[in-house]
Amino acid sequence: LSGPFTDVVTTNLKLRNPSDRRVCFKVKTTAPRRYCVRPNSGIIDPGSSVIVSVMLQPFDYDPNEKSKHKFMVQTTYAPPNISDMEAVWKEAKPDELMDSKLRCVFEMPNENDKLNDIDASKPAPVLNTSKQDGPMPKPHSVSLNDTETRKLVEECKRLQAEIMKLTDENRHLRDEGLRLRKVAHSDKSGSPTALALRDNGSNSLPSLLVVIAAIFIGFFLGKFIL
Repeated sequence: LSGPFTDVVTTNLKLRNPSDRRVCFKVKTTAPRRYCVRPNSGIIDPGSSVIVSVMLQPFDYDPNEKSKHKFMVQTTYAPPNISDMEAVWKEAKPDELMDSKLRCVFEMPNENDKLNDIDASKPAPVLNTSKQDGPMPKPHSVSLNDTETRKLVEECKRLQAEIMKLTDENRHLRDEGLRLRKVAHSDKSGSPTALALRDNGSNSLPSLLVVIAAIFIGFFLGKFIL
């Protein structure tokens, strides 16, 4: 018998007569107040079978308590021209009676079984079968685009940091060039060393601008062409 036992639990017994004579049967239990058996007695024709429903009434289940409930199916050959079933059992001799004993086992469903029952009870999702203008986007492709976008943003941040660094260096070199020009103007002697320093400071600015432009052009060409 499978729980939960908060409602009536029903299990079935199948009784089959393999003999060539009619057989009378009776179902007994050690806990008659806890069970309802239908039918609890009757006759089975040769080669036939009958289903007996055993209904357990609701009760407070304790998994630590072992079940002591038992059933016994008693049978005997039916006499000819039977009219009173109770008289058959009263008049039957002990050596003419056959019996089979059954012990009740209580089981609670597992958590996995509960989850399966819940999933099975849920309605199936309704699919949208309407036509669309184009193919549905693949989730995998979306995730790849997101990854590329994140990489692109990180690369832009890195380049911005490089640009700021180069800008600071450019400003420093420009200040250094202005200082050298002042030194060159103040140098009345007009020495070759002063002239060389002035030329170096003035030529450094275009070189830095060319490097920065090359970095930007190479980055964006690589991203959009590849």
